[in-house]
Amino acid sequence: MKFTGIIFDIDGTLTSTNELIFASFNHITKKYLGKAYSQEQIISLFGPTEDQILEEMCGENFEQAKKEYYNYYDSNHHMADLYPGIKDLLFHLKEKNLLLSIYSGKGRKAAIITLQKLGIHSYFDLIITGDDVTKHKPSAEGINKFIEKFDLNKDDVLMVGDSPADVKAAKAAGVKIASVLWDSYAKEKVLQLKSDFVFHSVEELRSFLENNI
Repeated sequence: MKFTGIIFDIDGTLTSTNELIFASFNHITKKYLGKAYSQEQIISLFGPTEDQILEEMCGENFEQAKKEYYNYYDSNHHMADLYPGIKDLLFHLKEKNLLLSIYSGKGRKAAIITLQKLGIHSYFDLIITGDDVTKHKPSAEGINKFIEKFDLNKDDVLMVGDSPADVKAAKAAGVKIASVLWDSYAKEKVLQLKSDFVFHSVEELRSFLENNI
């Protein structure tokens, strides 16, 4: 295999952002709903973008809640970080002239905040978020947009993600899937789906990619 295009998820794949996401949602639920959600409850909401979740939660208070959510997410971004080795990996891939894309369920605003604050926004040739597709993961829509934009062969494209939705999206698109389990909230479910490749550290992923680009 010689991959020419690689698509990355953000949360749990490139970035350790779950703590920030949980805190941001609970900042809103405590104020507008009078209660805190458990991590499991917040994870169960994942799929739609932040805006869609907040609109469902807050109803007529949506616009104000949305503003407060992003203010909190931005100002508390010190709670998030890149996994060790990720920035070096992305730099190495760009040195090899690979096309890199993001396909995330996050909305565009939160995705751009994270990519810019953690200093990796410039590595990506295309950024596809939950706001840029009509159907969210596990739909293959975001993968297909990348393939079509750069006229790539599906056999030369790899999706890298940590969730069951990433595996299903990759299989639906007909591309290879590398599941990364260094911080996945659904390890067992991911393993049941029999990904093409499974990695437990950034070093393992980098070694694999160096031999297949």
